[in-house]
Amino acid sequence: MVLAGPGSGKTSVIVERTYHLIHEGKVSSSSILVVTFSRNAASEMRERYLALEKADRSGVTFGTFHGVFYGILKNTYHLDAGNILSGTEKYEILKHLAEEFARDQSGEGDFLEEVSREIGQVKTGRITLSNYYSACCPDEVFRQIYSGYRKILKERRKLDFDDMLLYCHDLLVRRPEVLAKWQERFQYILVDEFQDISPIQYDIIRMLASPLNNLFIVGDDDQSIYHFRGARPGIMLHFPKDYPSAETVTLDTNYRCTKQILSHAVKMISCNRIRYKKQLTTPNPAGSAVVRKDFENPQEEYLFLARELKKRMEKGEDLKDTAILFRTNQEAEGLVRLLLEFGVPFVMREQMPNLFDHFICRDMLAYMHLAAGDLKRAGFLQIMNRPNRYIARDALPSGMVDFGALMTFYQDKDWMQDRIITLMTHLRILKNLPPFAAVNFIRKGIGYEEYLREYADYRKIKPEELLEVLDRLQESAKTAGTLEEWESSMDAYREEIKKQAAGREQKGDGAVLCTLHQSKGLEYKNVYILNVNEGSIPYRKAVLPDALEEERRLFYVGMTRARENLTICLVRTQYDKKREPSRFLQEAGLPPA
Repeated sequence: MVLAGPGSGKTSVIVERTYHLIHEGKVSSSSILVVTFSRNAASEMRERYLALEKADRSGVTFGTFHGVFYGILKNTYHLDAGNILSGTEKYEILKHLAEEFARDQSGEGDFLEEVSREIGQVKTGRITLSNYYSACCPDEVFRQIYSGYRKILKERRKLDFDDMLLYCHDLLVRRPEVLAKWQERFQYILVDEFQDISPIQYDIIRMLASPLNNLFIVGDDDQSIYHFRGARPGIMLHFPKDYPSAETVTLDTNYRCTKQILSHAVKMISCNRIRYKKQLTTPNPAGSAVVRKDFENPQEEYLFLARELKKRMEKGEDLKDTAILFRTNQEAEGLVRLLLEFGVPFVMREQMPNLFDHFICRDMLAYMHLAAGDLKRAGFLQIMNRPNRYIARDALPSGMVDFGALMTFYQDKDWMQDRIITLMTHLRILKNLPPFAAVNFIRKGIGYEEYLREYADYRKIKPEELLEVLDRLQESAKTAGTLEEWESSMDAYREEIKKQAAGREQKGDGAVLCTLHQSKGLEYKNVYILNVNEGSIPYRKAVLPDALEEERRLFYVGMTRARENLTICLVRTQYDKKREPSRFLQEAGLPPA
């Protein structure tokens, strides 16, 4: 077991070890398996190994867990590409099932993603469906979607990513002759990023490595940040118990960061209780002090960044070696708009969910269009019972909404007529309000906020999550004088997101914007970390000790991406509410100036 701290050269260790096995140990290259988590990491290791060999091919197998396990299935069951479920097909299946079993939620931007993640948790966690309690929808709804999904995949003879693990594990358990064949093939197994391994992946690797147990693992328990994907740092912590004769080697020299950056990061991560204790050092100079910058609000924070980057750009500096990191994608919205305004080039490492595609935004726009006289039936249907006014769908004729006809439909129900008159009054008030005030009136005056609280209760999520979407929408409407202006800014933002998504694979010029999760494995000369406040870092959902320790590891990953300059940014207020500095700042020895 190699405990490899950030910037200690773990990829080099695996590449050199592979070379040593072949040239010094006289091991056949075809009996070596090097396995990691991403295709990029696998291909980088392959390229580095081939460069060391000065060759253009090798018998060593470099692959991802999913790729290797699929290869085993393919060899046994003669599968082909047609048996693999594509991301598009998976989305279509889940969308169809959501419309059937969870109509109210099917239009939500993140619902399908959440359901997909929970299906993966049930499958790879090998949890009995009746014992699983969904966090994104009522349990019965989740069970219907889950069962429907499994049934469709079986009918189409398709495997998704989780199935590759499950079926491979099942095959090796049931067919000893198949297991023996692959044990004979892969006699030396090297695992990269071992801290991110899940129980089912570990079980398969242990089966393949047995009985020789020539297992070489490299990882850093302090960088285990993928609990939501099934990673369990405890596996690495228990490795010496599973393999009592295993030797432990610590790579404790960080070749990336300056002494100042490393010192603050190590001080902070030392507050985690469940970890291997290690003392990292660096031969690098002390370097510049880590900068802590407190801003009044996010707008000031974004302005500072936009101006700073613009200034450096005008001096002729290349922004490619600068990264701006944040806890969640949503936190980049305001910054993206300002960078566009300032003409600062940037690249996003992942597709950003668009606030303006959220169902709450669609509801706000439906209200405002109705108020402006656009009486299409579809728009009215969307908000007529948000909040609930008990208006029936069959009360509306097809085509346009006619409030007179609606009153006639409910002529024998005074209480319903009162509700319709109230709605008409609200729409008249809305008509004359600019977007910022209109959003405020819909949420407070019309009662939409109360509707969201009830809806959050049904969805089993915290109302704060939905109310924050409202806050962000209202914030984005501040500078728009009219509905047309607001929608025009939405369109510009949408176009930029689309452009960024299309060009994500090509290396572009400009500052890199990405989440802390996506920054892992990368390094930059200059790093800015945004919103280092309670609720963001650590994230508000992290309340249990294990979750808090993972948040600390995530911040540690972010800090150690910086080679020379690290700037930590935080805000005092947001949406007119006070925000507290992150507890991690005190732990890192970065108190207020």
